[in-house]
Amino acid sequence: MAEYRLDCLGEACPVPLLKTQKKLAELKVGDVLVVEIDHSCAMKNVPEWARKEGHPVEIEEVGDGEWEVYIEKAK
Repeated sequence: MAEYRLDCLGEACPVPLLKTQKKLAELKVGDVLVVEIDHSCAMKNVPEWARKEGHPVEIEEVGDGEWEVYIEKAK
């Protein structure tokens, strides 16, 4: 199990979602992807997509308008 970070700060939808989908496809089951987001639209779309795909998701607000979305690859 490894942890990878994806910097999506300053990027608007749908770029963070597309980058997350591409990066998660490269990971192994059990790996964790931490997506750094500062765009409210991505803050909604990225976790929503990951949950629909069956991946556990945790969200941490790390600053004013900045979040880290922890996605564990489940399959």
